[in-house]
Amino acid sequence: MASHKEIKARIASVKTTRKITAAMKMVSAAKLNRAQKNIAGMLPYAKALHHILGSVLTGDNEFDMPLTAQRTPERVAIIAFSSDGSLAGAFNANIIKEMRKTLKAYDNLPPTHIYIYTIGKKAYEAATKSGYTVTRNFEGLAAKPDYDTMAAFASELITQFHTKAIDRVEVIYHHFKSAGAQTLTHENFLPLAFADTSPATGYNAIADYLFEPSASDVLAELLPKVLKLKLYTILLDSNASEHAARVVAMQIATDNADELTSELTIEYNKSRQQAITNEILDIIGGSLK
Repeated sequence: MASHKEIKARIASVKTTRKITAAMKMVSAAKLNRAQKNIAGMLPYAKALHHILGSVLTGDNEFDMPLTAQRTPERVAIIAFSSDGSLAGAFNANIIKEMRKTLKAYDNLPPTHIYIYTIGKKAYEAATKSGYTVTRNFEGLAAKPDYDTMAAFASELITQFHTKAIDRVEVIYHHFKSAGAQTLTHENFLPLAFADTSPATGYNAIADYLFEPSASDVLAELLPKVLKLKLYTILLDSNASEHAARVVAMQIATDNADELTSELTIEYNKSRQQAITNEILDIIGGSLK
């Protein structure tokens, strides 16, 4: 059994750690609140943009949409959204595991035909340690989302897809559902795939609109905006998920610290009581001599 002094020092150490985890939880909770507001601020615009897109696509009209062209993936871009810091539970571990799984699925392609883009230091470090060459790492963007940077990046990807420099773009990130639930998501960014846009979904028929210029021209202008917004929304999603995961992780750590402190206090009291008992027995034994 550990001595009084050792147990007391351990209790003090655990209490100090608890103060740190509690403070980190409060900081992450404040950041999560801001991140949630950012997502909420994007939703009206995103919904309106998707409503317009759905309206244009409703009906039997056919449009020439190069961004929806399905090709055999000979050149693939993979974008992984992680965090710059740790102490966020399984947030980064899940991203890294899915990224490695995806890269392994493309082992049949030459390494020069796989383009890895990382948002967040943790994904970048994991990719380089695994022997992969990262095409570009967006340093600092995971902590401070920026629309202009994401919009410019989306434009680069669109251009490369148009010129067939890449045939597919996949994104790996956490979708923020609530403060207690974040879903690991792996989906195609390019080529575009549309959900059901039939009248049953609530979109107005295309006949209700008059387009100037043509509907195809409107669509050609609209699709890049949709992609830019989608990539930025994914970044906001990942940012909010990171803070939510860290809040949960720090709450668990704080609870564990409280439990450990309680157990150590009981152990300290038992040790102290045993020491007092031994002293009393020594005194009694000495008086009987």
